[in-house]
Amino acid sequence: MRTVFKALLWLLGGASCVAAIALALVYYLMSRSVADYEADYAVEGLTAEVEIVRDANAVPHIYAANDLDAYYALGLAHAQDRLWQMEIGRRGAQGRLAELFGASAVDIDRRLRTFDLYTYAKGAAARQSPETTTILEAYAAGVNAWIRVVNAEALGRGAPEFFLFNEGLAPWTPADSIAILKVMALRLTDSARREVDRALLLREIGPEKLRDVDPDYPDAGLLALPSFTEAFRGLSVPGPQRRAALDPWEEAFLPRAGFGGASNAWAVDGGRTTTGAPLLANDPHLWLSAPSIWMLAHIEFPDQGVIGGTIAGVPAVLVGRNRDLAWGLTNVGMDDQDLYIEKLNPENPNQYLTPDGWADFTERTELIQVNGGDPVEITLRWTRHGPVLPENVYEAGAVTPEGHVAALAWTTLSSEDRTIDGLIRLKRATTIEEAQAAGDLVLAPGQNVTVADKDGVGVFVTGRPPQRSPESRSEGRIPSLGWIAENDWDGLAPLETLPKSIRPFSGIVANANNRSTNAPFPNHISFDWAAPYRIQRVERKLNDREFHTLESFIEIQNDTVSEMARSVLPLIARELWWTRDEGVGDIRGDRREAALALLGEWNGEMSEHAPEPLIFTAWMRALTNRLAEDELGEAIAIIEGPNPLFVERVFRDIDGAGVWCDVDKSVRVESCEEIAKLALDDALEELVAVYGDGLSTWRWGEAHRARHVATPLGRQWPLSLLVNIEHETSGGDYTLQRAKTAGRGPEPYLNVHAAGYRAVYDFSDLDRSVFIITTGQSGHLLSRHYDDLADKWRGGEYISMSMREEDIRAGAVGVTRLSSNP
Repeated sequence: MRTVFKALLWLLGGASCVAAIALALVYYLMSRSVADYEADYAVEGLTAEVEIVRDANAVPHIYAANDLDAYYALGLAHAQDRLWQMEIGRRGAQGRLAELFGASAVDIDRRLRTFDLYTYAKGAAARQSPETTTILEAYAAGVNAWIRVVNAEALGRGAPEFFLFNEGLAPWTPADSIAILKVMALRLTDSARREVDRALLLREIGPEKLRDVDPDYPDAGLLALPSFTEAFRGLSVPGPQRRAALDPWEEAFLPRAGFGGASNAWAVDGGRTTTGAPLLANDPHLWLSAPSIWMLAHIEFPDQGVIGGTIAGVPAVLVGRNRDLAWGLTNVGMDDQDLYIEKLNPENPNQYLTPDGWADFTERTELIQVNGGDPVEITLRWTRHGPVLPENVYEAGAVTPEGHVAALAWTTLSSEDRTIDGLIRLKRATTIEEAQAAGDLVLAPGQNVTVADKDGVGVFVTGRPPQRSPESRSEGRIPSLGWIAENDWDGLAPLETLPKSIRPFSGIVANANNRSTNAPFPNHISFDWAAPYRIQRVERKLNDREFHTLESFIEIQNDTVSEMARSVLPLIARELWWTRDEGVGDIRGDRREAALALLGEWNGEMSEHAPEPLIFTAWMRALTNRLAEDELGEAIAIIEGPNPLFVERVFRDIDGAGVWCDVDKSVRVESCEEIAKLALDDALEELVAVYGDGLSTWRWGEAHRARHVATPLGRQWPLSLLVNIEHETSGGDYTLQRAKTAGRGPEPYLNVHAAGYRAVYDFSDLDRSVFIITTGQSGHLLSRHYDDLADKWRGGEYISMSMREEDIRAGAVGVTRLSSNP
């Protein structure tokens, strides 16, 4: 027995030693790719020495003798910290993810190749101005220089993920940078998905009730739409089906409606500040990821400096400032897509109907290479409107009759795209007017650009919506019949139709994705705007004081009071607050009374430490379902989650919307008070099952955690425990410190969409400006800069944003010198 015991000890000890050696080897190999900010490199393609100073937060500050060397260094710095992120973005545009991830990514590759983004990116690369072309080439040369350094010095393949998913790194090209922007445009638009959703709702409930669940807010809510029957006369449409949870790849590239882009931005001129100089605040809202979508950078050109938020792979500061101008972005929600239902020729399925008769599809066959599997052949088809969509893209199959296909028209699907040209020119703008001239080159995505110079403030729209016919049968609000000429586009809308406000007399501009124009169709830009609660809060906070400071702008940016809760809670709780509940004395009744007592003292602040935000948000979810599920059936998924505009219309009985409180499948007539009470019980039962009976001990932050997910390892347990960044957060769907909840699924209160970048620019001393991103500068999980900014972001803190060299070098973590290697 003693011999056996000794043998087991030896075996256990040996296995432990082997495991320790293996772990040490893995750690060594992974650590080789952590960027060394103190190393110097001799590289090909530079004309003079370049210095990259990494400040205390690892923000690269680039000092170069000329513009091209500066962009070269930016490409190298991006690749040094975010090479894996860049590769995922490029492969997404190309539809080549299955080459890395195998069969699980075949379906997303099929869907992404439908858009053919990379072909358009290559075409656009050949159409930029000569200056932009050389900049794109210099940036690509910098990326490729770093790839050569990684290979020559065995630096762990450039990122840990390449050990698991290694198909080799192709050289970076100018088209890759443009493709990254086109992927962002794909991620920021949900117009086609909204058309599908609206068509399905029309089919289920008709236009009169549609104005309740999909109101044209804040106007009266009337819909200038035909009934679904009229629009699709004689066509049998499949209709809604129960929606499965989005797979991880779909979440990354094809978000559901409402989960594209959002943002806040506001600015005041010197007449409204204590210093007499303008202030500008901006916080773009995007999906949460690790690393952050944003990477901070400062480039010191010979004649100008620019600092702010960049996206790895793109040679431009998308949000930020130079020494004369600051700019921020908010998503317009531009209606830049139309879905067309194309009729197939019953005698020849290779043809579809046009106003002039039958026409042939354009076709191309491609192979999707699959890691660990056989290649998959797909056929891509196009009509005169655009690519033919698979049924699971935007759920187009739910509105496509038999014998028809759905095709997509989208402004981004163009090689005549000079968006990158406009973004690069923006860095040289010194006035609001010059910034607008640069913005005129942008094709997509549609953005409100809030700007400030030393003399004033302004806002203007960039991006080009389509020019629809005034006679359009659908107005782009539901899918259009492709063989009707009135539904066709006539190019792009003229620049002069885009709204703007330059140096307004009021001295204030602001946008929170709210309506930016009252122009009627077809110059309307969009029918879909964000609910007005955030812009109402901005207006209130800006008018709370006569003069503002940097600190007051920071306070507004981190405000967590929900104007939505303040508006809606009294509507749904008033009867319950003031009438004694006969159910008190049983568990449900006592629980309900306790919840109502808590909500009665609540001021609408969505604090992570309080139970009220959790109770209220769960109640709103349950109430939306109680009101609509009997009428919508499977289509309830379209409006699933808190839907305050719908609830407000019902409880205010706007245009008779109170009828939704009556369950149409029951004989008796239910009141809104009854439905509110039942929904509150539903919500409390759900929460008790997860968090226990003690209502006062519940905390919003426990449910409302921000999860910054790494792609793809963050989707796989237990690796997710190592690579994802997670913490409790305040805020909610409609607060200025926006933290949008998932709304459905096993974790409906998870914070999945928030301000990835926050900045406040102070023209009394622009080097006092402050900024923050969600995670850290590095994309390497072993770097101390992988998550070192996450707690600051969560706590509403910022880091300095100075261009002064003495500030930058003080506490710098490293200086990298690039020299030419002829």
